[in-house]
Amino acid sequence: MTHISASDGVPVRTQGRARPRISVPAAGIAIGLFVVARLAGAVVLALAARGDGRLPLAVLGRSWDSHWYLSIASEGYGLTLRMASGVLANDLAFFPLYPALVRAVTELTPLSGGAAGLVVAWLAAAVAAWGVYAVGDLLRGRAVAVALVVLWGLLPHSIVLSMGYTEPLLTACAAWSLYAVLTGRWLWAGTLAALAGLTRPNGLAVAAAVVAAAAYEVWRARRRGDGVSHRLWIGAALAPLGWGSYVLWVGRRTGDTLGGYFEVQRLWGSSFDFGLHTMRFVKHLLVHGAQFRHLLIFAMALVIVAAAVLLFWRLLAGRAPLPLLVYSGVLLLIAVGGSGYLASKPRFILPAFPLLLPLAGVLARTAKARPWRASVLVAALAGLSFTYGVLVTMTADVAP
Repeated sequence: MTHISASDGVPVRTQGRARPRISVPAAGIAIGLFVVARLAGAVVLALAARGDGRLPLAVLGRSWDSHWYLSIASEGYGLTLRMASGVLANDLAFFPLYPALVRAVTELTPLSGGAAGLVVAWLAAAVAAWGVYAVGDLLRGRAVAVALVVLWGLLPHSIVLSMGYTEPLLTACAAWSLYAVLTGRWLWAGTLAALAGLTRPNGLAVAAAVVAAAAYEVWRARRRGDGVSHRLWIGAALAPLGWGSYVLWVGRRTGDTLGGYFEVQRLWGSSFDFGLHTMRFVKHLLVHGAQFRHLLIFAMALVIVAAAVLLFWRLLAGRAPLPLLVYSGVLLLIAVGGSGYLASKPRFILPAFPLLLPLAGVLARTAKARPWRASVLVAALAGLSFTYGVLVTMTADVAP
């Protein structure tokens, strides 16, 4: 059996060792804290929505991109709209796994599309929290793992984890795929990476992590003169199939097998331009200004992105395991280098939970030495998260 060493961040061969076990009570505590955090965030948003004369469940389950996913779940692909901004919006830009699960829930239960979307998203968020705990426990121990889940559930943009969005599903697939890589379960790693690739465009980051870890293990094995398991080859081959198959399917449907999907994204205004669009947008804000609420949202987005970059360098300096570095790095590269809407960039980074490992270590040590300080810190994070969640969600022309 092979797994990734938690101490030196490289694959090592551990023949005959028992597989690591996840502490169910500690995992239950972590998931419970996560559920409390996200439930509180949803309640705060619901109260704000009701105060604004809007239906809370509609805000949670039918906001922004949720409309597109629910349309695909009920009618299938084929919707194209020209937005007021001039953007030609095609539903082929949205990957199929989440709407397929929503469709399954509506078929098997009396729930409507919006309610089914919330059920899928909430269940996926709980599974994701468990996976985040499992990775943290494997690498740093139970206390850090619990802190990691709490921090992830209280990120400023974590309101998305309480809404009908795809980030919970992507993070669930990603966390358990990374755990499978770290513990040498290559078939599971590849399968879950393929599912991640069917969830969102940036699900490609999971496949990249699995393939990179597999390639490194092959290189190490050849240096030692050893062979590798056929499961590793199969897992590495499975990993990119989800993302690749959907991109090729869209290309074939649009008449351009290799470029069709990217043209669909370009028409949405989304492409990879190394962050040039974002820099131009920030320059525009500095020169022309904007409403205070918008400035606050955009400033927070820039702070979150900058903090994520710094945390990635901290993760790199700490010699984190290779798959975590590749996964977080690719997610960060897509978010920073993409031309997508600035206010949405923190959401694109939300699945990059390994970036929080250094902060989770600090929080765990603080909780052990001075519990009251940790409590104050968590309360402050919760206040920031809930306030920003309401701000970004209730601002009509800013997508969360």
